Order: sequence, then structure tokens, then C-alpha cells
Amino acid sequence: MPIKKILVVDDSPTERLALSEVLVKNGYQVVTAESGDEAVVKSKSEHPDLILMDVVMPGTNGYQATRTIVRDDATRDIPVIMCTSKGLETDKIWGMRQGAFDYMVKPIDHKTLLDKIRALG
Repeated sequence: MPIKKILVVDDSPTERLALSEVLVKNGYQVVTAESGDEAVVKSKSEHPDLILMDVVMPGTNGYQATRTIVRDDATRDIPVIMCTSKGLETDKIWGMRQGAFDYMVKPIDHKTLLDKIRALG
């Protein structure tokens, strides 16, 4: 299934804007969310083809939101790529255990991210 719509989840307006600009420039439709809770809601209402999920956010963090999304029948088929500053091996392992498809450490290399997205679609 080709990736067309991507949900970018990050509590940082700067990070959301930076990722959104790169994705739009490369032909993707972008929807954004500022929190894990908003990500869970938008994953159901927007039906994105992919979610780029930050981890460190107030309230529901990215690990919790990812776990909720991948365990829900309505959203379990949406791949989640964690995009976070948490770069320890244990962080990556934990992210993958929550159901993430992939894990990238900030600062995100845009070319690598785009390559991963293209490989999915």
C-alpha cells in the first residue's frame, strides 16, 4: 500500500513544522498531532498510512500512544516510526516492543526517513 498520508506527532511546533515541510515537499499529505492522546484520536479519524511518533510528550507519551494504536483493531495496520531524542539501546528495544515498525533518533536524517517511507510503500 503506497504511503500518501502521514500523521506527524510531536509536542514541539518546530519539529512538527520541519518534518511536515520535508514530507509535503516530497509529495505526502501531512496531518499533525501535539500529544499522544491527540495521535490516538487522529489515527482513527484521519486513517493515515504512516505515523511518525515522538516519545517524550506531556500526558500520554509516544510509547503509550503507539501501544494503544497498534492494539486497536481499527488502527493496528498503521505502521509507526518512532522519531525521538531517546537514543539508548534500551529505549529502542522498548519502542519496538510497544509495536513500533522502526525507530529513529533525533536529529532525524531526512534522507534516511524518506528512504524508509518509500521502502514501506
